[in-house]
Amino acid sequence: MSIRRSLAAAFILGSLFLPSTVSAQFNWPYKVTNGTAITDVPKRAAGQESALNMTTPKMKAVRVAFVGLGMRGHDAVERWTHIPGIQVMALCDHERDRAEKCQEYLRKASMPAADIYSGEDGYKELCRRKDIDLVYIAPDWKHHFLVASEAMKNGKHVAVEVPAAMNLSEIWQLIDLSEKKRLHCMMLENCCYDFFELNALNMAQQKVFGEVLYVQGAYRHELSQFWDSYWKKDAQDKLGWRLDYNQKFRGDLYATHGLGPIAQVLDIHRGDKMKTLIAMDTKSVNGKKQVEKMTGEPCTEFRNGDHTTTLISTENGKVIEIHHNVMTPQPYNRMYQLTGTKGFANKYPFEGFALSSDELKKSGVTPSSDNLSGHSYLSKADAQALIQKYESPIVAKYEKQAKEVGGHGGMDFIMDSRLVYCLQNGLPLDIDVYDLAEWCCLAELGSISMDNGNIPVEVPDFTRGQWNNIKGYRHAYASPTDEAQAAADAMDFTTKLKEKGKKYWEKADKATKKK
Repeated sequence: MSIRRSLAAAFILGSLFLPSTVSAQFNWPYKVTNGTAITDVPKRAAGQESALNMTTPKMKAVRVAFVGLGMRGHDAVERWTHIPGIQVMALCDHERDRAEKCQEYLRKASMPAADIYSGEDGYKELCRRKDIDLVYIAPDWKHHFLVASEAMKNGKHVAVEVPAAMNLSEIWQLIDLSEKKRLHCMMLENCCYDFFELNALNMAQQKVFGEVLYVQGAYRHELSQFWDSYWKKDAQDKLGWRLDYNQKFRGDLYATHGLGPIAQVLDIHRGDKMKTLIAMDTKSVNGKKQVEKMTGEPCTEFRNGDHTTTLISTENGKVIEIHHNVMTPQPYNRMYQLTGTKGFANKYPFEGFALSSDELKKSGVTPSSDNLSGHSYLSKADAQALIQKYESPIVAKYEKQAKEVGGHGGMDFIMDSRLVYCLQNGLPLDIDVYDLAEWCCLAELGSISMDNGNIPVEVPDFTRGQWNNIKGYRHAYASPTDEAQAAADAMDFTTKLKEKGKKYWEKADKATKKK
């Protein structure tokens, strides 16, 4: 425990310097009191303010740089060319050719080429630039925190792919950077922007389901066909970063897809907070087999179980159930279930709602029958009528274009568009640094629970006492006048940028022909 405490002191004082490449560790200090594990919560530094509902000055245009252009990053570059009022300033990847290939998206959109950065430390040079507002971060997990912290130290807002932080040390450092620097630190949790989740959230906020008491989420995605696709640093790297991480660490390492949308429904750190969790897992069977298949050698230890389950209680008497399984054969499933005192919503294995005739009438929807019971799913016609009545304003605004542009069915485009909208209008982001912390902490906290015989673990209050200051989670919107002005400024910027881009590429093509 003395080593754990000395590490905590170093982090709290800000005196622990990290190398450019680091292997994340589960080593945050904790103590066990009356059978419950309690982790240390560093004090907020003097002069440092909460980032709850934080706003920053409006941006007529968002100057963005992308770091990590593999599986998700290159698609993000293409999506952003469809959003008015943005300019891609820089592209960075460990492998230079990946960054260079993304120039074609800019050419296709008649936008000027971006500057290219590459190599292990290319992102550091990128972050030192003065003409970048936002760094969009999508490399492997172990580099999420490294790039985000470097960008924020250099005065940049960050949007970080999931999971944005791998352990409590990284979580607390990102919180402190966001609070101290007054910079947005958003985790790119796209599942919060799926159509069903957005509509169900709106219904829950309008009390269609009564008081939501029990919620379920998951990431059940058998990855055997993908393990070979994850980036490998050299010929000796047989596993790739993701399988290697699952072998070394125990816990729900990818909780955010299941947890994010349901945490918004429960108003986490906006009137309620996660209080205590208990985690348990199965032994590793398929995980070990996968390592043996890829290395050709026996696997004697695989830390992460094939299936991990986490139960979380909240301050207001709610229960959250989260599952993680990337190893065993099963249909893809994020679960997303809401159980309320008056109704029920479910996304997997099929989408549906359960409400009685009386409750459907109270919600303003005429039922197809007076005999409807919450014991059965609504008919397709009744469910569609409910969705039409309570369609999320975000779905109404973006659905058509989102389905055309794409990105996991369109939710990625909605996520990116909302991020830009909030920055351009000077609004709080939909997902703040405390959401990031709460949705990522299950990994290390779950490990603590399981390594100590599945004991309860207290979930730290990442807001440091301010979780009840805001009453209810809500998306932020500008006034119609301000929104229209911001949209006009964005379109004007993009029109001029495309004129500049067209000339740029014409000149570049002429120069190429002369060679």
